Amino acid sequence: MTRHVDVVVIGGGQSGLAAGYHLRRLGLDFVVLDAQAAPGGAWQRAWDSLHLFSPAVYSSLPGRPMPVQTGERYPDAAHVVDYLTAYERRYELPVLRPVRVSGVHREDGHLRVETDSGTWHARAVISATGTWWRPFQPAVPGRCAFRGQQSHTVDYRGPRDFAGQRVVVVGGGNSGAQIAADLAYDTELTWVTRRPPRFLADDVDGRALFDAATARRRALDEGRTDTGGVASLGDIVAVPPVREARDAGLLKASPMFVRLDRDGVVWADGTRAEADAVIWCTGFRPALGHLAPLELRGPRGHIATAGTRSVAEPRLHLLGYGDWTGPASATLIGVGRPARDVARAIAGLEPAP
Repeated sequence: MTRHVDVVVIGGGQSGLAAGYHLRRLGLDFVVLDAQAAPGGAWQRAWDSLHLFSPAVYSSLPGRPMPVQTGERYPDAAHVVDYLTAYERRYELPVLRPVRVSGVHREDGHLRVETDSGTWHARAVISATGTWWRPFQPAVPGRCAFRGQQSHTVDYRGPRDFAGQRVVVVGGGNSGAQIAADLAYDTELTWVTRRPPRFLADDVDGRALFDAATARRRALDEGRTDTGGVASLGDIVAVPPVREARDAGLLKASPMFVRLDRDGVVWADGTRAEADAVIWCTGFRPALGHLAPLELRGPRGHIATAGTRSVAEPRLHLLGYGDWTGPASATLIGVGRPARDVARAIAGLEPAP
């Protein structure tokens, strides 16, 4: 079956829904194709103890504030899933799921989107698939020799799965710190980071990070000195569980090891730590495999963009992958503005950002 619309949005998580909200307001004919079986995007795959960095009022998509979660200053992942589900329903967004996109192709002045449920033709495509679906693990020597369990942030659910074990958590960002804090009480924990952990001030939350990212983008756009953005503040938001474990002396980081062997990890000086499990909290890469037929990817897998619009394929926009597609665009509060600008550009109301 072949269908025609103005816009195909690929991905039904927070970025896809924000795009849908603005496309609906402008009266465009569009569809949102989501590979997941249920609403909520990557939030439905989060670990049990994950909470937002910001209060609900600073974690909202355009049009509808996130309700406060009773008893929680920072909402948990399940609350976010409920919010996204209600958001999609409230605005009657045309989300089809589960629909997996196999490729986006150029064809006779439009883009052809091939899926496992048929073909769509559109004059514009918004790719909003995020990064969660493409976890990254570094090529550390000996990784294949290790006999214990290896997993990634995407696989982690909670400390009950590791109780009493010797666990190495690798990663000095927010995920690494939060998972290390989660495991600090019930496991023999070794937390490993490439550089000493940099905790943000205890009173800094997601709102401050959004402001910092926005100020950096404004400075760069105006030709002023780079403010450093979020990176200038630190790497780890001291959410309450992280702060408590840190203050209790349970979050002491070791430098990065140089290899794994059959039974654990080994540092350059020969020091070893035996381990039953290694959890790689080592980040993600953009999930852009569906765009491979367009042959747009450059160094490090990124697609060159002017704002959100692909430089080499102006009918394609990328939304929500990080600062290179809009300041703080990978966050709930940050994706609204670039989503609005994308919709307006497609509608012909203004140039792409």
